[in-house]
Amino acid sequence: MTDKQECKTCPSQGKSAKSPAKTIQDELISSTLSKIHYKIFVMSGKGGVGKSSVAVNLAAALADMGKKVGLLDVDIHGPSVPHLLGIKGQLDVEKGSIVKPKKYNENLSVVSMESLLKDPDQAILWRGPMKTSAIRQFVSDVGWGELDFLIIDSPPGTGDEPMTVLKTIPDALCMVVTTPQEISLADVRKSINFLQYAKANILGIVENMSGLICPHCQGEVSLFKKGGGKELAEKYGLTFLGAIPLDPVSVVAGDLGKPVVLIDEPSPAKDSLKKLAETVEQAAKDSLEAVSTVHK
Repeated sequence: MTDKQECKTCPSQGKSAKSPAKTIQDELISSTLSKIHYKIFVMSGKGGVGKSSVAVNLAAALADMGKKVGLLDVDIHGPSVPHLLGIKGQLDVEKGSIVKPKKYNENLSVVSMESLLKDPDQAILWRGPMKTSAIRQFVSDVGWGELDFLIIDSPPGTGDEPMTVLKTIPDALCMVVTTPQEISLADVRKSINFLQYAKANILGIVENMSGLICPHCQGEVSLFKKGGGKELAEKYGLTFLGAIPLDPVSVVAGDLGKPVVLIDEPSPAKDSLKKLAETVEQAAKDSLEAVSTVHK
C-alpha cells in the first residue's frame, strides 16, 4: 500500500484535527466568556463614522452606571481607544502569562494592541492568521474577571477582525454605527448583509454625527443630513438604538483623553450617549431573554 493509499484510510483524512494548544485555548476562551454577561460588538461599514468614540463612551457610560465593563480594542492596525481614554504604557503580565487589563477606573478596564507595543507609533505588518491569533489571545490570555459588559471595538469593514470576533464570541450582540449620509449607509447595508450571512445577533443601529449642535445658540444644523440610520433600521426590521449629534465638546474631550460622558460640562452629545447606554443595556437584556426563549 502506498503512502497516499494509507492516508486515505486514516480516520482523520479530510478532517482538520485541533492541536492540543488550540484545544486548551478554546477552553480558556470558553471559561473567560462564561464570566461575562453581555458582549457588545461595535462595528461599522466604513471608517470615519466615529465608531471608536461611540464604543469608548458607551463603555464609560455603562461603567458610570455601576456596571463592571471591559473594553477590548481589536483594531490591530489603527487602535484609537488608548488615545480616547488617555491611557499610556504597556500591559502587565501576571504569573502564568495572564495579561492584566489597563484600569481606567474602578469599573472600566481596557485592552488594546497599542498597549502591547514598546513604541506606539510602530506599524503592525500582520496578515490574517496573525491577527486572528492575537484576537483570540485578547480573550484567552487576559484576566478580565467577572464583567457585566465586554465592549469590543472593531476596525471598519467585514475583514479578518470582525470575522474572528464573531467566530470567537458567537453570542456577541452586534451594534452597527453609521452616519446619516448615503455613502455611509451603503457600507452599512453590506455590514448588515455580512452579519446576516454569519447568523450573528444584531442588537441594532446607531446614527452618529446626527446633526451639528451650534456651541453658540445651541441650534441644530443638519450638516450630514439626519435620520438615515433610523430609516435603514426600519427597512431591515432592526432596532434603532439612538442618534448622537456632532458636538464640539466631544471633540475637545476626545483630544484630552476623557470620554464626553464623564465631563462636567453640559453637552448634547453627552446626554445622547448616556441615553444610548441605557438603551443598549435594556436591548441586551431583551435580546438575551429572546434567545433563551427560543432555545427552551
